[in-house]
Amino acid sequence: MDDRRRAGLRGTLWQAPSADEAIALAEAEARTYAADNGVGYLGLAQSYRLDSPPGAGAEVFSLLRGSPLEPNAYLDAFFDTGTEYQQHH
Repeated sequence: MDDRRRAGLRGTLWQAPSADEAIALAEAEARTYAADNGVGYLGLAQSYRLDSPPGAGAEVFSLLRGSPLEPNAYLDAFFDTGTEYQQHH
């Protein structure tokens, strides 16, 4: 393994009556996951409300960000930097 620091992003699904309660559940699970896997939790949890039960093709995450970058430069800067630990298909 190399000496670079790694950061991961996980998406988890929680049923809760409010966004605040879903975030509290996610934060507790994230701390447990971090401790069990020898990694740190950076302290950021976000909520996304599903309008219907999850199923095939359901949107479970959405991120909108303003950027002056062109589409390919945006992907290269934020999502395809070459430092990802992922399988390529």
